[in-house]
Amino acid sequence: MASPMKSITEPRASSSASPEASAELQTLTGSQIIWDTLVHEGVSVVFGYPGGAIMPAYDAMPAYPIRHVLVRHEQGAAHMADGYARASGKVGVCIATSGPGATNLVTGIANAMMDSIPMVCITGQVSSHLIGSDGFQEVDFTGVTLPITKHNILVTRTQDIMPAIRQAFYIASSGRPGPVVVDITKDAQQGSIEYRYDSSPIRLPGYRPEHHPVPREIEKAAEMIKAAKRPIIFCGHGVIEANATAQLLEFVQKTNFPVAATLLGLGGFPATHPLSLGMMGMHGEAWVNTAIQEADLIIAMGMRFDDRVTGNLKTYAQNAKKIHIELDPAEINKNVKVELPLVGDVRDILRMLLPQVEKRSCDEWNAHITELKGSTAVREIQSLPDNGRLFAAHVIHDLWRHTQGKALVVTDVGQHQMWEAQYYKHDYPRKLLTSGGAGTMGFALPAAMGARMACPGDEVWVVVGDGGFQMTACELATCAQEDIKVNIAIINNGFLGMVRQWQQFFYGGRYVATPIKSPDFVKLADAHGLKGLRVTKRSEVQAAVEAARSFKETCIIDFRVEQEDSVYPMVPAGADLDNMIRRPVPVAAAGGEIPSEELPGEAQKDVPPHNPIFETGKDN
Repeated sequence: MASPMKSITEPRASSSASPEASAELQTLTGSQIIWDTLVHEGVSVVFGYPGGAIMPAYDAMPAYPIRHVLVRHEQGAAHMADGYARASGKVGVCIATSGPGATNLVTGIANAMMDSIPMVCITGQVSSHLIGSDGFQEVDFTGVTLPITKHNILVTRTQDIMPAIRQAFYIASSGRPGPVVVDITKDAQQGSIEYRYDSSPIRLPGYRPEHHPVPREIEKAAEMIKAAKRPIIFCGHGVIEANATAQLLEFVQKTNFPVAATLLGLGGFPATHPLSLGMMGMHGEAWVNTAIQEADLIIAMGMRFDDRVTGNLKTYAQNAKKIHIELDPAEINKNVKVELPLVGDVRDILRMLLPQVEKRSCDEWNAHITELKGSTAVREIQSLPDNGRLFAAHVIHDLWRHTQGKALVVTDVGQHQMWEAQYYKHDYPRKLLTSGGAGTMGFALPAAMGARMACPGDEVWVVVGDGGFQMTACELATCAQEDIKVNIAIINNGFLGMVRQWQQFFYGGRYVATPIKSPDFVKLADAHGLKGLRVTKRSEVQAAVEAARSFKETCIIDFRVEQEDSVYPMVPAGADLDNMIRRPVPVAAAGGEIPSEELPGEAQKDVPPHNPIFETGKDN
């Protein structure tokens, strides 16, 4: 039986405030108009936390068929809306009060902005006559969020609420997506007007979200593709956002070009396809980065050439001509100069390009890339014995096997994020959700909860470090109250792992402020009425995964992994893309030192004389 607190926030089966009912002129308050407009926009769930300036809206909410998820911190609301949007392709919605309620959303909004996620954030604001008076819980939230939103709006009149929310949804979801803030004063919520929903097309002078290449540009791209001997395709996040996976697959089947992915592009092209190379960049596969440096043509689709992908721009892919397929003109030539920009939707451009491209083989180039793998097989941790120890890479690989690669995985930020990208093979789009541009620790748990609301039939796994998990662990209470089922794999190594790795490689092994103590995660789960398990050996992984999948409740698995493991390969910040720190060869397992040629510059003398892949303990 549902508690009174929970029942008031669940959607009702029917409502007089349905879109059909809104066709007639009626007297509604601003608060009612908020919810009526959201219903018309197709919203079925919002994530939020009530407070004084948004209280009128909350009072009107129960009459409308929208479920409200009560978070424990407004940052969680933003990440849940973000995860909902990533998993569904729809606009995610979060709601908060003025002042600290609104500012608690900021990290989540910035995260969505960096990764181009469609999100509408509705916040309460003090009454219009108090604006500028430093009233209780007054913050200039449109001013605060100006640099981290695609658009923001301050609404001070009741009659402007519906147009503002409609514009917000249109702007958030059109062109290159992004978050939009609608800040609504309390008196605008409380006022009443004669209201009818306006479904006419939205026109915003000066806003041009759609772009299309001219036929000559498509012809030139086809000519460059025909002439290429060493081509490579970059699959970016835009491929997934444009729902262009099928078109990319068709293009690859026709050209036999190999495909590398950005972190956010994983799943845009099937990872198990023979022409899938894996991830590029700072922690990408070594042969991928080398192939990029040797390529004579790069076709970059829906990506922005950020620093974690390119390394040193002065030496980046100097032999390659570049075709950049990108929806946002601002990204063209911003970081990397390209010979041919194709500005427009990735799917539309691929549809235009496919008839122009001749079927061809690329056997010699693909065989060369296979040869580039070289010693990778002997360095691959999956080929190394665990000797009774639990390695994070083994956990991720086993999770992939036991879920048949079909789970919706949401990762936090750090070493575990990179291991997941390397060892969980994503064949489907929108099955890996992660914080890319902002690198927001604490993202995973709330984002997974939002994803679960978007895809209730999917198996959802959180892969998170012990540090990042503690940033938003309060949302376990939301899981319990709202009956949200996710499985949580905590990669618990007792460190802020990625920072520790940098300290080991580049700061003389001085582990300053990176050892971290955690609560007993199994007991923490139990305290919330959830399930908790602990795994210390690889032989225990399968049983734990199967048990977590069988539970009705959210389940935490505390994986006690090797403490001083590192992510390989690694391109040091600012280094050439193919100047990588590689995983030491197995001879180090017998007690030898890390081969000095594996580490560039200062790292050679600063790394302690042992291989943390095989040893655990403090550096001397």
